[in-house]
Parts: sequence; C-alpha cells; structure tokens
Amino acid sequence: MATETLTRASAAPRTGGMTAAERKVIFASSLGTVFEWYDFYLYGSLAAIIAKHFFAGVNETTGFIFALLAFAAGFAVRPFGAIVFGRLGDMIGRKYTFLITILIMGLSTAIVGMLPTYASIGVAAPVILISLRLLQGLALGGEYGGAATYVAEHAPAGKRGLFTSWIQTTATMGLFISLLVILGVRTSLGKEAFEEWGWRIPFLISIALLIVSVYIRMQLHESPVFQRMKAEGKASKAPITESFARWDNLKVVLLALFGATAGQAVVWYTGQFYALFFLQQTLKIDSQTANLLIAAALALGTPFFVLFGILSDKIGRKPIVMIGCLLAALTYFPIFKAITQYGNPDVFAAQIKNPVTVVADPAQCSFQFDPVGKAKFTSSCDIAKGSLAKRAIPYSNEVGAPGALAQIKIGDKVVASYEGTGLAPADGKAKSAEFDKVLNTGLKDAGYPAKADPDKINYPMLVLLLTILVLYVTMVYGPIAAWLVELFPARIRYTSMSLPYHIGNGWFGGFLPTTAFAMVAATGDIYYGLWYPIGVAVLTFVVGVFFLPETRNRDIHQN
Repeated sequence: MATETLTRASAAPRTGGMTAAERKVIFASSLGTVFEWYDFYLYGSLAAIIAKHFFAGVNETTGFIFALLAFAAGFAVRPFGAIVFGRLGDMIGRKYTFLITILIMGLSTAIVGMLPTYASIGVAAPVILISLRLLQGLALGGEYGGAATYVAEHAPAGKRGLFTSWIQTTATMGLFISLLVILGVRTSLGKEAFEEWGWRIPFLISIALLIVSVYIRMQLHESPVFQRMKAEGKASKAPITESFARWDNLKVVLLALFGATAGQAVVWYTGQFYALFFLQQTLKIDSQTANLLIAAALALGTPFFVLFGILSDKIGRKPIVMIGCLLAALTYFPIFKAITQYGNPDVFAAQIKNPVTVVADPAQCSFQFDPVGKAKFTSSCDIAKGSLAKRAIPYSNEVGAPGALAQIKIGDKVVASYEGTGLAPADGKAKSAEFDKVLNTGLKDAGYPAKADPDKINYPMLVLLLTILVLYVTMVYGPIAAWLVELFPARIRYTSMSLPYHIGNGWFGGFLPTTAFAMVAATGDIYYGLWYPIGVAVLTFVVGVFFLPETRNRDIHQN
C-alpha cells in the first residue's frame, strides 16, 4: 500500500519544493555517480602523462594517439555494460545493480594507480592498463542508466527534467573534481615529481571515494516503480529480447541513438575533452594552465545543466537538445579559431604571415598511425609531416613531382626533407639531427613558438570561449536523461535507454578525440578534426527534428 501511494503521488503533478526523501534520492544517486565519473575521467585528464609511461615503445605522436585509444577503449565496451547491467536492473532492481557497477569502477581505478609502467614490465603494462579501462567501461555502461532511471522514477510529474538534470551534472562534476585533484597534487609535488610518480595519487584516492560511495548507496531504497512492477508480477523476464528483438521498441532505440545521443555525445566531448586536448597538444599551453582554464569554464557552466533541465519541463526536451546541436555545428570553427588566436597568438599570427606547406608526392605519404610500434615512417614525406605533427605546426598539402623529395615551405623559405629509407642507423640519426636543426630555425624565424607564451595568453577570452562550449554541453546533456527515460516503458527502461546512450557516448563521443587528432595528423589542418563532431551533430539535428517525439508530458509509470 505504501508503495502504491508513493507511486501515485510521484505520477501526479505537484507544485512546491522537493521533499526530504526526494532530496536524499538525488543527493545519494548523484554523489555516487560523481565519484564514478571522477574515476573514469582521471585517465583522460592524464592521457599525455600516461602515454609517456605506458606507451613509451612508439614515437611521440603515435604514443599520444594510442593513449587516446586506450582512453577510448573504456568507451568502446560501454554498450556491452549497458546490456549486461541493464538486463540486471530490469530484472533484479535499480539499486543493487549500480552498487555492483561502482565496486567494479572503484577497484579498477585504484589498480591503475599501482600498475607498473612500460619501463618495468614492457608490453604487459599497456595490456593490463587497457584491460582495466575495459572494466571501467563495462561498469559505467551499467551506471548511468541505473542512476537516471532511479531518479526519474522518484520524480513527480512535471519535474523529471529538474530531478534528472542533477544526474547530468555528475559527469562534468566528476571531470571538474578530477582536474582539481590533479592540480592540487601537481602543485604540492612539483611538475617533475608529479609526472614521474605523483600522477598515481589521484587514482589511489579512489579507494576512499569507493568506500564513501558504497556506504551512501547502501542507504537507498528501491525505485517505487520497480517495486510496484515486482509486486504485480509485471517485471520483464527477458528485457534484452523485449528491447531489441521487437521492432516497435528497437525502432525507438535507433531513433534515440541517431536523433538524440550521438549528437549530444560529440557536443559533450568536444566541449570538454577535445577542448582540453586542443589546448595542451595543439596550442602547446602548459597542462596546468589548460586544466585551470577548463575547470573555470566548467565551474561557470555547470549550473546551466539544472537550468536547462527546468526549462525542458516547461517547453520540452527536444527543442533544447536540437538547438544545442545546431549551435555547436554552426559555431565550432570560429570558436576554435578564436581559441587559437587568444591561446597561442604567435601560432595564429604565423599561420597567416608565414603559412607552412608540405610539397610531396602523395605516393610517398603514409597515414602515420602505428599502434604496435613496428612501422618505420622513413620516406621524405613521412619525415616532413611527422616532424611538423610532433611540433603541432599546422600545414597544408601540395602535390609534388612523382618521386621527388618532399619539401617544407615556411612562408617564402624552403626546407628540404630527406629520404630515410635504407640509411644506416648512425647516418639516419645524423640526418635527423641536421634536418631538425634547419627546421627549428626556419620555424622560429617565421614566428612559430615551441610552446605558448603565458604572457601572451588572453585568459578572460579563453574562459569565455570555453564556457560557451560548456553551455552547448549543458543544452544537449541537461534534458537528455528525462527524454530517454520517457521514451521507453518501465519494464524494459533500464536496458532500452542504456544502449543508445552508451553507443552514442561510448562510440560516437568516446572515439572523438582519437578520430579528430588522427584527422589532424593526416591533413595538417589543426581544425580539420572538427568536421567529425559537426557532421554527427547535423545528423542528430535532422533525425531528431523529423522523427523523434516530444515526451515531457508522458506517464512513465506504464509498463
């Protein structure tokens, strides 16, 4: 009887503030999820350092891209976690399922902090690291759907956008806290000690966070909607079959993926992770400064998750998400060009005054990605492009004569590359040193800096631009949980909403940094990688506008 009363109460529209019980549900669910996101995003925030310790057997550019791939590995398996834990959540309950997920996440993260590096155990180090990332991805695949479903099923009608928007802040808050912890440890130990061994401390802190998270979640009661279904014998016995083997529901899953979560994901990762990597790797801004800039933007933008959640209760989920995707697609190029102008004005000015061009026979040019570290990029084209990519120098391409040595034009000056194929190791080393010296002199004379000058960075403008990117994130992400919950029936909700969310965020979003930087490395255009999120955002806008319904007035208690 008590369960039925609570269910009927949460189904009816209500004015006024939250009850104490509702605040406890939101706080406990959100706090545990914040810790889980903290664990997951530590790796992304420390990708450059992790590349040096665990992927030291390959060249610098490949090492960073491979570190990003290891980062993306956690995203790759999120849909499988969604299926496994979504099924459990629809069969045995929301609460116990995300207790399991947080245990897996916390333990995997802590072990990363204890893991020997490549220098100690060789190739076993990156293999174990990637295995731990896979476990983290599986756990996160079950976490989000459980937390969002649990909170939404406690929310009164007319306030699901508000209630679930607190869950939406947790990913950003987890990233924000991870950045603050990293900055605190780095500042305390100094840069050298932090990069040598201090980077492990933020991972080890997860042990304490795990204990707190488990204790908090043990205090929660099961969702009233799930309790009612179990009491009435209406819980699904085959949630995977009902979700994905029946066209009427599978169709909604596919529309939710392409018309909502794919675009939301690329906007999310461009506005937070790709922006961070762009500052560090492309503009050569000191990592501590880059983290502080992103942290400031997150602090300014995070309240807008709740604002857009509240707004979605009034005007709908769909229009806010669609406008966010469209704005991102239309403005990414000018925003990132402005970030270059205000973040590293020397590079911005040098591109205009002395543009760099690689003149080479396309037949001699390779796609320089070598995940196993065995390939040798020794053609004159590969040497020229690899040298520029290592220095994060933007360049354009010009077709050269067949068989001719590649050249690097820097304004009106020309630096000839060399053919490394067949050279003895000593001769190759000497040639490389001579080429690097000439190239460095040419770039320096043309105004290209080795790194961003801190005295020339326009910090207020960078924070403003990064905050705009975060605002796009809040538009697409704030209402998405309520929208997904409302699209699917209660008996298979956990399973059905988790898969499109984690394919969108795990695959479309998680592979964004790797894909974008590979596109940049292949073309030399530092903005070329933006075509990926722009294309996906436009796809989502079109599918969402024409094929997905508005759901804010739906009754989510239907089985």
